[in-house]
Amino acid sequence: MDASLIATYALLASAAFGAGAMNSVAGGGTFLSFPALLAAGVPPVMANASNSVALWPGSLAAAWAFRAELKRFRKSLPLLTLVAFLGGIAGGLLLLATSNAAFASLIPWLLLVATVLFAFSTQLSAFVARLRQGANRPDDASASRQVGAAGFAFQLLVSIYGGFFGAGMGILMLAALAIQGFDDVHEINALKNWLSAVIYSVAVVTFVVADAVSWPHTTVMLVTGTLGGYAGGRVARRIPGVWLRRFIVVLGSLLTLAYFYKAQAN
Repeated sequence: MDASLIATYALLASAAFGAGAMNSVAGGGTFLSFPALLAAGVPPVMANASNSVALWPGSLAAAWAFRAELKRFRKSLPLLTLVAFLGGIAGGLLLLATSNAAFASLIPWLLLVATVLFAFSTQLSAFVARLRQGANRPDDASASRQVGAAGFAFQLLVSIYGGFFGAGMGILMLAALAIQGFDDVHEINALKNWLSAVIYSVAVVTFVVADAVSWPHTTVMLVTGTLGGYAGGRVARRIPGVWLRRFIVVLGSLLTLAYFYKAQAN
């Protein structure tokens, strides 16, 4: 194995570890792993499919790390899982059937909206709470973990997006859950990790069946992406909520700027 090949696989391994950790904490890991696959010479559509396969075990590991928090969503979780399942299938088929060029042009705007919504989610959640009190609706812990109709609809759109490309999917999920009044950042992180795992799972089956995966590159990333996902999930549970929230806003801002720059360069 020559030096250039070793360097390529080292790049893929480190990018996958970082991506798995980022996805377990806040999302955006695709920003590391997808460009690494492109740099390794993998064609764009195949790189996108390979990236989903590579990060899939990491998403499962991250969901497992947050299993205690996830148990608090028993009532909403089955339907949310079904929505993520259907959206992941639709997004994966969409990627295989069309070019991602047109949809990629929307990514900076989606990230911008999601980051702004998440940054001001505390104020918006307080406004929603006042409306609940005005309508004499209970605002106990059980009610706060119920997802409304708008939340399910938004989750379907995010799931389709995640199956298609996925960059910033986690941030979009975090924003949607925070706006609905979920005030525990670790709880919504747990739910985000589980739904991401479902979306990745169905997209992976779609891509494997369609033979759209570059296995030599993906195999290396599977191992380190899984380690990164579990490590990131374990660390995230020990980070104070306020610091995790600030990290998510900064990450979203950086991703938005990066994708706007990329769109302008193209």
